[in-house]
Amino acid sequence: MFRLEVRTSTPAWFNLALPLLAIGATLVLCSGLIALAGAGVLEAYGVMFTASLGDSYAITETMVRAAPMIFTGLAVAVAFRAKFWNIGAEGQLLAGAVASCFVGAIPMPGPLAMVLMAVAGAAAGAAVALVPATLRVKFKVDDVVSSLLLNSVIYYALMALIEGPWKDTFSGYPISPPIEDSANFPVLLEGTRLHLGVVVALIAAPLIWFLIVRTTLGFRIRVTGENPEAARYGGINVERVLLSTALLSGALAGLAGVGEVGGVHFQVMSDISPGYGYSGIVVAMLARLNPLGVVPAAIFLAAVMTGAEAMSRATGVPAFLSDVIQGTALLAMLVALLFTAYRIRRVGAVR
Repeated sequence: MFRLEVRTSTPAWFNLALPLLAIGATLVLCSGLIALAGAGVLEAYGVMFTASLGDSYAITETMVRAAPMIFTGLAVAVAFRAKFWNIGAEGQLLAGAVASCFVGAIPMPGPLAMVLMAVAGAAAGAAVALVPATLRVKFKVDDVVSSLLLNSVIYYALMALIEGPWKDTFSGYPISPPIEDSANFPVLLEGTRLHLGVVVALIAAPLIWFLIVRTTLGFRIRVTGENPEAARYGGINVERVLLSTALLSGALAGLAGVGEVGGVHFQVMSDISPGYGYSGIVVAMLARLNPLGVVPAAIFLAAVMTGAEAMSRATGVPAFLSDVIQGTALLAMLVALLFTAYRIRRVGAVR
């Protein structure tokens, strides 16, 4: 017989190995779906990762897709550290995109436009995140439900804009007017879409790590998440910490939307985000809420998303497999986290 036994300690190597074990388990589990589709498992995975990491162009495309997931992964990681369950990064990303598009459409010098777009997008995302945080602090409303439902509110508000005042009267397409050319983010590598926002996302990860690990606010966030009653006893204003965490989390998610407008699409459309906000949850969990771990986790998921279409064309496996891999990776990581607190112990048979 076997039973779960509480661990007294968890080896450091085990904590580092968990994300890799989760990814390995995910690929093994999803290989069954590839086989059911009539394709070779190794061939399909080979095509997927060659198309996403096989040459310099593929790598830049993967990094462009990873950038918004780095921001949303950081947003979720920061929020979850304080036990503020922000499931609304998708809506905060959309709000950031809309706000930055408003600002980017105003003629002004390029550097000023980019800075103001970032400020507007971060402020819009923070404002959206503040709603479920305030509802939780003031009225004890479940932040999982309120932040999740707010995604739909923001999405349909965006649709009202692009189907109404922003709709292109000439073509009839539901898209916003483009931002000014001067507001476009600089391309860092000729012939690719690698833009300034990718570098900003990579820089943001160590900055957020430093904030969480080395600053007073980070200490308050960690203590509030680990034991709010102890935090109160130690003189920490838990409600204020939750509101501050929500503002920071929403601002990071809003910056993901800024990057998509300024560096990729240059306008707002209904499918500006293929679920980057929800992918941020998977990224944060694979990273175990460590801001530095968010970068490789986001690159892994971006590689899956980038390579899925090439895999579909080459092997006939549906491109939707990338969504299955994301969901399976989240479940695998949640199961893996169970074994940081428990271990399986074999016991003698009961007579």
